[in-house]
Amino acid sequence: MGYVAVSGGAEAILNSEKLLAYFRLKGKSQPLGVDQIREQLRLAVDKVMGEGSLYAPNIAALAIKQAEGDSIEASFILRAYRATQPRRHISLAVDTTNMQVIRRISAAFQDIPGGQILGPTRDYTQRLVDFSLLTEDKEQIEQILHEVGVVSMPETLPDTFPKVVDLLRQEGILSGRETSEKVYDITRQTLNFPCERSAKLQSLTRGETGAMMALAYSCIRGYGDIHPYLGELRVGYVPLYINQPGRQTPFYVGKILITEAEIIAQYGQGDKNKKPQLTLGYGLCFGHNELKAMAMGILDRSTRSSAPQKAPAEDEEFVLYHIDGIEASGFVNHWKLPHYVTFQSTLDRLRRSQQLKEDAEHAQHQAE
Repeated sequence: MGYVAVSGGAEAILNSEKLLAYFRLKGKSQPLGVDQIREQLRLAVDKVMGEGSLYAPNIAALAIKQAEGDSIEASFILRAYRATQPRRHISLAVDTTNMQVIRRISAAFQDIPGGQILGPTRDYTQRLVDFSLLTEDKEQIEQILHEVGVVSMPETLPDTFPKVVDLLRQEGILSGRETSEKVYDITRQTLNFPCERSAKLQSLTRGETGAMMALAYSCIRGYGDIHPYLGELRVGYVPLYINQPGRQTPFYVGKILITEAEIIAQYGQGDKNKKPQLTLGYGLCFGHNELKAMAMGILDRSTRSSAPQKAPAEDEEFVLYHIDGIEASGFVNHWKLPHYVTFQSTLDRLRRSQQLKEDAEHAQHQAE
């Protein structure tokens, strides 16, 4: 059976796009401002920037508006935009000890140098619907901003905080840092397995939060061999520098908000001639996204498993190929496109098989 064209063609597609705009606006409420999305839906913007692999809050907020809040679609839009932009510079490696911290906690130690800073978090709030937000107005907003502004806080925080995991390294309990002289670029080179750790971390840092959470959860539930501890979680701003021709010192570009998680795992199974040590999984992503950074740290560690039979979350290829929400959504969504020819071929084979089966049964019946 030949291919049958979709009825309506280009005109139908254009009308579908008009309907999309209509359904977004048919409620006749005030247009949603990009600045409102950027400022009041900051966690959604941060999630889209991370998965879209581009730190651009305004464009990420615009993508969320365009996608009607669909974070996967918004990430797709942002990553497509990223692909059109020239790469003029490569930033220098960021030293997160120089982070301007707004949140810093450790679940492994109660007392840490510099203290725990709870910062903005819902960890200690009840998940009850706040109906007062229905009547929120500008006066209430101004009051909240004023109250928080006058709360007694330390006038200044230290410029740097010592790393909790460095204390364990000094004691010889934690394995040393894993470094790579060559930085792999997954936007210009295809992944080869086993892949460079820099490539793995790049893939993880732009993975889809839900997919990463699910795989990390499977690992710590028993489909893997890891019992993670949160050594340290940081949320804050880090400075970015680039080298510029004609300058002897790096050029300061600006600062970005990131989340960093260092996951301490069980004893390493390395060289038996060496003393046993704890190992570390590392997670870092754009914006404020603690769940993703922690899941990333767990998966970074789990995919280094040396077990002969690996669980899904310990298989590097399985993890990296299935956490990219844009890649996954594109492939799943493509099944909505016409598959007339292949399905008709399936039907033809099935009908032929049924006919052969009937003929064989009929022949056997005649022989008896």
